[in-house]
Amino acid sequence: MLLAVPVALYYQEKIYLPILEAALITVGLGLVLWYFNRHAPKKILKKEGFMIVTAGWAMLALTGSLPYLLSGAINHPVDAVFEAISGYTTTGATILTDIESIPKGILFWRSATHWIGGMGIIVLTIAILPFLGIGGMQLFMAEAPGPSADKIHPRITETAKRLWGIYIGFTLTESVLLKLSGMTWYDAINHSMSTMSTGGFSTKNASIAFWNDNPWVEYVIIIFMFIAGTNFVLSYYALKLNFKKILRNEEFRYYAAVIAGTTVLVTLYLLFAGNISGGGTSHPMVWGRTEAHFRHVLFQILTVVTTTGFISSDYLSWSPYVITLIFALFFVGGSAGSTAGGVKIVRHVILIKNAFLEFKKQLHPKAIIPIFYGGTRVPEKIIYNILSFFVLYVSIFIAGAVLFNLMGLDLVTSLGASASSLGNVGPAFGKLGPVDNYAWLPYPAKILSSFLMLIGRLEIFTVIVLFTPFFWRKN
Repeated sequence: MLLAVPVALYYQEKIYLPILEAALITVGLGLVLWYFNRHAPKKILKKEGFMIVTAGWAMLALTGSLPYLLSGAINHPVDAVFEAISGYTTTGATILTDIESIPKGILFWRSATHWIGGMGIIVLTIAILPFLGIGGMQLFMAEAPGPSADKIHPRITETAKRLWGIYIGFTLTESVLLKLSGMTWYDAINHSMSTMSTGGFSTKNASIAFWNDNPWVEYVIIIFMFIAGTNFVLSYYALKLNFKKILRNEEFRYYAAVIAGTTVLVTLYLLFAGNISGGGTSHPMVWGRTEAHFRHVLFQILTVVTTTGFISSDYLSWSPYVITLIFALFFVGGSAGSTAGGVKIVRHVILIKNAFLEFKKQLHPKAIIPIFYGGTRVPEKIIYNILSFFVLYVSIFIAGAVLFNLMGLDLVTSLGASASSLGNVGPAFGKLGPVDNYAWLPYPAKILSSFLMLIGRLEIFTVIVLFTPFFWRKN
């Protein structure tokens, strides 16, 4: 929060005082919590881990809403918490109807919530979730050593320092490239924070479509969205010039193939279908504009797969077949160990391999056929974990859509709201499309959307386990 104070002062905005007040309140609250728990046992077990992660992120959302409320940028607490959760979970859904009228200091804080939440997710998925045994994240134990029950703090500290260095380096690099591409330093830094966190908050009402006449801006963001959706452990190998390690990574190959395949497929379809939107308008599909159309398609495919949520084109104005494909991509997600949300590529790969394995077992019921991922045998425990995750994910998506529908949203909007919130995508379908926002939703729907963002970002099990009776038993 304090980082937003000099931004407000530079632009001569009086809202630096409310931001400073919000920061002091947050520090004060932290000191109070520390004081009453300073003699608590330092050893953290799994049960405490679940509670710390969920309660910690809930507290982030509450304190993160203070700058909005105290500055008057957002007046209702539900709206302020929604914007904060959307920021920290890197969802990018917003209730702001006129972003460009909001003070720059507040918009900087808004983008910063993305940036903080993005790195929080990387540390969570690479360092903490393997320790908790969440959603198949144990697969990263070999690549990025996670914490053990008796030495959780040193291992997380070591991993976090390395990840923060990479994260900051990418953010600064993108900021410079966006500035060279024609953005102001303010816009460049804000959009870099949103890109590397795969968040999607923009400083413009039209999002990236504001720079539709500048292809360099889109291509820079495309490159860094792709990087942000990749496992950050691979980014570490890339910086060490160990490209063989990257190319041998099975999830990375599928991740790149999904993006490339769907981009080519959609571009070719729209080429022969006749039109595509760009910047909110439709243009005849002629060969002279093929590059621009390809760029818009690649941008929108990437922004959905990586759950970034930036907008360069209104995909709801495209063909119904393409819209259906994009809706399916809402459930794909980027790589595990990245800032992207969604189900994650690795889970899909293992689910598909397990499905083919079942076919083989039908022909050879007595055969023992293991599943291999990245050259390593996948334990049955992880397969069951991923199957449970997928069933829970789909069940929560359906339940969310039903609840949204009961709150007055039409069917398409309900499905889009549930898929987008749970997958941390941002823009959705129906009345929550790329050119719309979440401001008009009734408050119960905003609360539900906020809850879905949180449980989707924290890999479902982390939050849902708190609602089970056996979690609260002593043994």
